Amino acid sequence: MSKESLHPGDTIGNTYIDIGADTEEGYDISSRSREIARKTIGDKTPEDRIRQRCSIAVGDFAMAELIRFCNDPVSAGLAALAEGAPVFTDIRMVETGIQKKGHKSHVHCVLDIQAETELSGSITRTSAGFLAARDQLDGSIIVIGNAPSALLVVCDMIRDGCKPALVIGTPVGFVNAAESKEVLRTISVPSISNEGTRGGTPIAVAALNEIITMFVSRQ
Repeated sequence: MSKESLHPGDTIGNTYIDIGADTEEGYDISSRSREIARKTIGDKTPEDRIRQRCSIAVGDFAMAELIRFCNDPVSAGLAALAEGAPVFTDIRMVETGIQKKGHKSHVHCVLDIQAETELSGSITRTSAGFLAARDQLDGSIIVIGNAPSALLVVCDMIRDGCKPALVIGTPVGFVNAAESKEVLRTISVPSISNEGTRGGTPIAVAALNEIITMFVSRQ
């Protein structure tokens, strides 16, 4: 399938869709926001659509210039969804925000995965959760919107042989957030991240939800 056919907001006839808009008003807001973003950011590639949605999520078109794509993450994400790959998030807010319609992937928050006692006392709960989920991460989609320490742990696990299908890493903050995303971009794994200290749950959720919308539009 060509990139032109992967536009996430398209169905037959180039009709915009938003599977997360449950009311007429919600759909209208979504459609109008997307039209503004298309004109401002451009609309040539699937990556443009992710840039659009992430910018809408934070109300700032400057975000479009900060998003980074490594190792063809859109194709990797679409393939993972087609396989029903599990999705693992760092916090419950990210888990809650991810669209559950249109795919068979189960979304899990690692905070709900029982971590080993000796790990949970010395590192953050999110880091311990990803370590506890190690055997489930191969082929999965990992979405980290808040915890840079967890992203660094995931990067270490990938270096040690863990093979997630896609990592979306957009942690926010002044301590290790920018650095953890830089590390992610050096690793040979499909990833979506952003430059600098900005980031957060809205960007991480927007990136995956746009890939999910692409997936639904392909069916």
